[in-house]
Amino acid sequence: MSELDNGLMVFLRVSAMLAVFPVFSAPNFPVQLRLALGALLAGMVSPALPGGLAQAQDLWGWVGLMSMEVGVGLLFGFASRIIFFALDIAGAIIASEIGLSLPPSMNPMSGAQVTAPGSILYYLAAMLWLSLDLHHWMLVGFVKTYAWLPVGGARLSEICVTDIVARTSQMFVIALQLAAPVMAVSFIVTLVFSVLGRAVPQMNVRTLAGLSVFGITLQLMSEHIENYVRRLPEDVLSVAQMLGAR
Repeated sequence: MSELDNGLMVFLRVSAMLAVFPVFSAPNFPVQLRLALGALLAGMVSPALPGGLAQAQDLWGWVGLMSMEVGVGLLFGFASRIIFFALDIAGAIIASEIGLSLPPSMNPMSGAQVTAPGSILYYLAAMLWLSLDLHHWMLVGFVKTYAWLPVGGARLSEICVTDIVARTSQMFVIALQLAAPVMAVSFIVTLVFSVLGRAVPQMNVRTLAGLSVFGITLQLMSEHIENYVRRLPEDVLSVAQMLGAR
């Protein structure tokens, strides 16, 4: 495989990853800039790759090889985005508990309708990701994936499928952990006013108490989110290792 072929395969993998990657996949992030970033990374990474990694005999072989690289990139992006999906779910749970589920607003970074707590958590995770310089470490991790998963070497094994399913289920666990304090306070308020016969308007108290707890525990939430965000480069490498396992 020539250097040009290497560059094309790297471009396909990194462009597919950026298409679903947090922050870079935002609707207000220009597509031209995303493609330019993919081309820049391909130009930086491809010269360091050895030639002859994978060969295709005909047109359909090249189509299959390119589709494989696109699929690998999408899987990397999905593994990196799971924590942000968890934050959207946590925000929806918190909003439902404190009575702020309606009306949802548009999150410009994800392009989806989310609640106010969900937007706060999403922006918090994005700021932590950028301020901790993890976008650079993600690039380092992406380059290292070629040591475990060369071009055309992906194999979708049972271990990899099991790991992806486990990561997806972990998304709901993370969401419940983040929303647990607000859920507990909402339950206590509901229980107390049920005993008192609803002497005070319950919804106003639930909203006020929920917002107070949400603000107080935001520091703890940020530490919890930071732990998961720091693991993103390792998660990408872990997926690459399982895809490249024989």
